Amino acid sequence: MSKFFGVVPPVVIPLNPDFSVDYPSYTRVLNHLIESGCHALFALGSTSEVVFYDDADRRRILEHTVKIANGRVPVIAGVIDPTTDRVIRHAQTARSIGVDAVVVTAPFYTITSQNETLDHFRMVRGAVDIPLIAYDIPVCVHTKLARQTVVTLAREGTVIGLKDSSGDAGNFLDALLDLADRPDVFLMTGSEIVVDNALQMGAHGVVPGLANVDPAGYVRLWNAAQAGDWAAARREQERLCRL
Repeated sequence: MSKFFGVVPPVVIPLNPDFSVDYPSYTRVLNHLIESGCHALFALGSTSEVVFYDDADRRRILEHTVKIANGRVPVIAGVIDPTTDRVIRHAQTARSIGVDAVVVTAPFYTITSQNETLDHFRMVRGAVDIPLIAYDIPVCVHTKLARQTVVTLAREGTVIGLKDSSGDAGNFLDALLDLADRPDVFLMTGSEIVVDNALQMGAHGVVPGLANVDPAGYVRLWNAAQAGDWAAARREQERLCRL
């Protein structure tokens, strides 16, 4: 059974007027998410605008996140960058800081095949002894992680999970079915508005940006789903859609 499950917000990072990180506000955001019952934190994701930060800022943000979390929940760190060598460097930094896992996309800017994407993930995992989570977000990286790519990486132990922000519900369900015999692999949806549907399909968790605004609502939705109260889960989802 994976230790990653439930509501895992991609934590928003407040900024000062000069665009530097507002760490007092960031501390309040982190505590609010944890105290609202979220099960883990995803720092430096898309909601955190990870690619806008240089190496020094990324390090400081992760150090602060791990410090404030203080073991209360796992911390997952985005190490997103266009090229494999840069991703490896970010992953090494994240590991040294003490995060629990890192999130990796396909390479981007250059046009990349599925075989090259497989090599990318394998090279990162081979260089850094830390759990890898694949992040499927083709709207940003312009490469779709094919179903077989995800399944291959999971079955060979290169990745321990998937965050699916592709919007391809059919592909997500296929991956869930393909890996149903692997309880050590988790698959999470990045959707905010069809979380109840994803959980009914068997998703192991959710990574909704709106959880920064209403974390307790997503925790209630998760708890209702775990209890099999799908009517309550749907009501909470509809409320969150209106929000």
